[in-house]
Amino acid sequence: MDFQLSDDQRALRAGVRELLAGRFGRDRMRAALDAGAGTDRALWRELGEAGFFALRLPEAQGGVGLGLPEAVLLFEEAGRSLLPGPLIATHLAAGSAKGAASGETVVAVLDAGRPVAHLGEADALLVLAPGYAPRAAGGTLRDAAPVRDAAGPVRSADPFTPLWRVTEPVEAGEPLPGGGRLREEGALLAAAEQLGSAARTTEMAVQHVGTREQFGAPIGSFQAVKHLCAGMLVRAELARSAVYAAAVTADPVEIAGAKLLADDAAVRNARDCLQVHGGMGFTWESDVHLHLKRAWLRSGQWLTAAAAEEVLAGDLC
Repeated sequence: MDFQLSDDQRALRAGVRELLAGRFGRDRMRAALDAGAGTDRALWRELGEAGFFALRLPEAQGGVGLGLPEAVLLFEEAGRSLLPGPLIATHLAAGSAKGAASGETVVAVLDAGRPVAHLGEADALLVLAPGYAPRAAGGTLRDAAPVRDAAGPVRSADPFTPLWRVTEPVEAGEPLPGGGRLREEGALLAAAEQLGSAARTTEMAVQHVGTREQFGAPIGSFQAVKHLCAGMLVRAELARSAVYAAAVTADPVEIAGAKLLADDAAVRNARDCLQVHGGMGFTWESDVHLHLKRAWLRSGQWLTAAAAEEVLAGDLC
């Protein structure tokens, strides 16, 4: 079986990378960070026009008609660029929430007992059923305003991801078709974002060690630094294999394994990238800390490490 990307898949990935570089390149990303801006509605609509949210909807419904493997490529690019907003929830609700496919509607995700990201900007909520059991009941869709009125903001590690604490029980909304796959697919797309971040921090580290000099030589020539960068590459490529394979099989156990590996790669690669950058890696001007904070936050979303380990252990019995 050939797992190499097809020409169409490479073109799709290149097109999304070009779009994000033009609309959310580093300069615009840092400007949004300094301004403390929320979800960019204009960018959201542009993503909708590009088919980001409707990628997997049938063409008869105005979608692109592609599958999970292609969606993984899109979300990998989003992870590379630190694109903020509830991308996954809006993508998953594209066939159910009016305006989500076109980017007119922002859909956030509510997972009972956990802070809700981007609730202040959301038009609708994707409410997940508790637990992670293969093919379990998935979730419902409901209006975000009543939930927001009864919630309060809490401090977030990631400046791009505002969090809200929901203390009151949330009434169930409209059941979503195919809802049993929501958490699984959300976990896979989150793993793809983590993969993109892990790959990007690897590139940042390699670029830095090739230009930063110490004792008259690039620090990349020192064996200890080489080992750090080599370890980052191994983690990123191991996660890539797992994420791409899970996208093809859509197996819940493989998705759990992919999320576990991608979370580990994103967090550890960001930490090692920070180590490679030395003191400047800790500064606000560097982007390394943004990848680390986002990776920390994403590792607790959709499927935690503890839950993934339980799924993998259960499959062994």
